[in-house]
Amino acid sequence: MNKTDYAVDCFSNGFNCSQAVFSAFCEDFGVDINLGLKMACSFGAGMGYMGEACGAVTGAFMVLGLKFGQNDEQDKYSKAMNYLLVKDFASRFRKLNGSINCKELIQYDLSDERQLNAARQTDVFTTKCPKYVKDAVELLEAVIAEHEE
Repeated sequence: MNKTDYAVDCFSNGFNCSQAVFSAFCEDFGVDINLGLKMACSFGAGMGYMGEACGAVTGAFMVLGLKFGQNDEQDKYSKAMNYLLVKDFASRFRKLNGSINCKELIQYDLSDERQLNAARQTDVFTTKCPKYVKDAVELLEAVIAEHEE
């Protein structure tokens, strides 16, 4: 199963958007999938139902950090490069979907209980969110491929 199919399937089986995107790449970095699912859990639904940055996007940002992030205080290049790639990813996602913000993408404010319930009743999580998960994985694969060392 490819990463895109895995992520959409993971999302469809009850994990959030951030978990779905991040866990699709765990094996590539030697991250235990159960640990990866836990690490990404807080970022779903725009960061814990706050409707902020889309979880598929934050999951992708976490993967970019694993691949290109800084782990040595002297390594300023990796930090700067990672930030550039985060901006590039966000720009591409925004171009495809109009925003990287959960509230804007799904047209519901998940921090409001009534709107959260309305979002659930209109099946927004099964009609819109799988596309964002798919787009995030595909864009992430492209960004990584373009910057392989």
